[in-house]
Amino acid sequence: MNKALTLIGPFKQLVSMANLPMKGALKDSQLQIQENAGILLEGDKIKAISNFNDLKTQYGQEANLILLQGDQVVLPGYIDCHTHIAFGGNRANDFAMRNAGSSYLEIAEAGGGIWSTVKHTRALSEEELTEVILKHADALLEQGITTIEVKSGYGLNVAEELKTLRAIKKANESSKAELISTCLAAHMCPKDYEGSPESYLEWIAEELFPVLKAEGLTNRIDAFVEKSAFTAEQTKPYFEKAKSMGFDITVHADQFSTSGSALAVEVDAVSADHLEASTAEEIQALANSNVVAVALPAASLGIGCAFTPARKLLDAGACLAIATDWNPGSAPMGKLIESASILASMEKLSNTEVFAGITFRAAKALNLKDRAILKAGALADFIIYETANYQNITYLQGSLKPARVWKSGMEVFRKGENL
Repeated sequence: MNKALTLIGPFKQLVSMANLPMKGALKDSQLQIQENAGILLEGDKIKAISNFNDLKTQYGQEANLILLQGDQVVLPGYIDCHTHIAFGGNRANDFAMRNAGSSYLEIAEAGGGIWSTVKHTRALSEEELTEVILKHADALLEQGITTIEVKSGYGLNVAEELKTLRAIKKANESSKAELISTCLAAHMCPKDYEGSPESYLEWIAEELFPVLKAEGLTNRIDAFVEKSAFTAEQTKPYFEKAKSMGFDITVHADQFSTSGSALAVEVDAVSADHLEASTAEEIQALANSNVVAVALPAASLGIGCAFTPARKLLDAGACLAIATDWNPGSAPMGKLIESASILASMEKLSNTEVFAGITFRAAKALNLKDRAILKAGALADFIIYETANYQNITYLQGSLKPARVWKSGMEVFRKGENL
């Protein structure tokens, strides 16, 4: 028996997400569903997908066989392309004050806001922060999320941003999920920095960027382009410096006011995330670009604001991804299917658009080309649900949990068991 080969099946439905366009609206009639399917693994890759009985006939004598009982559905592992799970502290009081009518400024004056999280995160050691990241990553993995983007941004000086990014790197080395780090040192101009926002960005680019490259801590640079953070004019030289050093760019854009998405298009960012304030002009510009539009519905729920105009973005021809934005302030839920299902109801998204937004279109937002579609040669990242119909995943809005999760050809989660 060739232990390098593993055959899994049969699946009632195999939802491969293959042969779908990267941009624009998607109908459920475009979704290819294979019945009585099997997945043949070789190492960390998918070797073949076909009729289970055919695969069993051809490889049954040499492959390790995992025979499934009952109705089961399989999809590619989900990708959460925007999280802030490297944080300390808790901002439950922010949520309570916001719901009681307090303004952002009032919350900040009461000791809340981003700066509250910065103080709590700075108080953690690198080892403690690593454990926090791992705990959060495990919670996402149990949802079927096999690739997780993790931002810094609660350090806001060179030493603390390095601490955070080193903690993300350490967490990735032991996490069962794969963590993709992003430097968000430009989250806000820190209160304890005495210079201007422009000089802060210059300092970060000069002192931090070379270390990120030397230590291999990230290849992604993010910035919050907003009135409460940095203007597009202040951020453009920062991004240009990052691009000149070979970093990918992503932008917190158009959350409360526009200008961030225009900058994302101008600098050819891989993604523009949030977009709740985007108007017809920004929507069309994004659709005409290669920038992935990332919707963060849990932030809309947490703040109580409008959702990203997902329907308009898709109809205009944009590439739309959906992520949790898990953070302690505006999006503490950390639930991908729940928030994506709510966005689907509010914006009238097809199931195919939702699943594309958390698989291969989310992979594009991270510049990843080796996963998020079930096909020969792809990374063997996939999720199994105990159900006869994939539609139940969004219909039940997150209450249907994955039964088993595979990452890079290894089973990393099984409901009710400690693997």
